[in-house]
Amino acid sequence: MAGLLGMRTITEGRLGETGPGASVAARTFEVLLDQILTFRLKPHELISEKAMSEALGVSRTPVREALARLAGLGLIDIYPQRGSMVAPLRIADLEKSQFLRESLEVGLIKRAVENPRRADLLAMLKGELAVQETFASIADDRRFFRSDELFHQHIASHAGFPGIWADISAAKLHMDRFRFLSFPRLDSMSVVLGQHRRIVDALEQADALAAEEAMRTHLRRIFEVLEIVQERYPHYFEANGSVSPPSAGSIQA
Repeated sequence: MAGLLGMRTITEGRLGETGPGASVAARTFEVLLDQILTFRLKPHELISEKAMSEALGVSRTPVREALARLAGLGLIDIYPQRGSMVAPLRIADLEKSQFLRESLEVGLIKRAVENPRRADLLAMLKGELAVQETFASIADDRRFFRSDELFHQHIASHAGFPGIWADISAAKLHMDRFRFLSFPRLDSMSVVLGQHRRIVDALEQADALAAEEAMRTHLRRIFEVLEIVQERYPHYFEANGSVSPPSAGSIQA
């Protein structure tokens, strides 16, 4: 299981992201989710509860619970009596994920324009633009990706709906898988940076229509890079709308 190489145990790993009070099951879920979204666990990769529990330093129960949650999100395919597999990339999942994200974030940027604390938001967004310029210049796609997340999270935090970023995060999971594959390219980072600048410019000018259009264009870019991702990683996609389940005995439970 190549994706497990270098994986830290739960007690060493993601405490900072889930909080020290998080349950072992919650932390296990977060680690596996991160492994899938960053392709350390790759599409079609077989999952062994036993190997996973040993790699993470937990019992098999939290691993089983995490896999069930991930299956509910469409990120894991579970085959009764056969085992589990990281779900392949599916175009239908991307389309739904993008639709949900666009529906939410276009509305949020409009509210941000109307927010009396717009100046505070602008300062935060401009700070992220500076960070992104730095990471783009050194081709650090992973840290650029994290700053991209913060850029959108700042906008959501000024919408007046506490906790809405959690809803967006859940909605965009499948979109994130495609986005991650599009980022190891300098031109991709420069395009995203330019689109972020247009969002900030419209926000600064208090132009709600321009801000909405800039956000809409930005979030639809994923479809522009889809063909490139398909050409580069054809083996990650669902073939002809179907996936062959693992054969009996192919996974050590």
